[in-house]
Amino acid sequence: MPQLPFWQTKNLHEMNQTEWELLCDGCGKCCLHKLIDVDDATETVHYTDVSCRMLNPQTAQCRDYANRHHWVPDCVVITPDNVLELTYLPPSCAYRRLAEGRKLPRWHPLYHNGSRAPLEAAGMSAAQRVDSEDEVSEDYELRIVTWPLHDCD
Repeated sequence: MPQLPFWQTKNLHEMNQTEWELLCDGCGKCCLHKLIDVDDATETVHYTDVSCRMLNPQTAQCRDYANRHHWVPDCVVITPDNVLELTYLPPSCAYRRLAEGRKLPRWHPLYHNGSRAPLEAAGMSAAQRVDSEDEVSEDYELRIVTWPLHDCD
């Protein structure tokens, strides 16, 4: 009988660091600048197509993941303890999905030997859809986009 994959047999707190990191699909959406409407009772999150300076806009990968806090001290670390508090994580985020009791989507790289091609084909990646904060001079309110909210399975 085949063994089930770790994300189907362990809860988030039971995963080791390697397993935890493998959950990240590498979409780059968590690295987008977001505007939170504090005047709205639900504090609606509006995504922009402006990324953190550490995100490579072509690949949607962090330029220096291991040292990102040196470059961006307020870069948020997603943990099993805070994942549900980070209401700005996109609905497609594997951490959020599992924490909410949902399954990983079929396009997730863990189903494809680490390949990001299905992720990109499903339109889930920020790659080639964003500009770095270092390149944007206009008001971020003019850069609001809805594509990060898509959550296709």
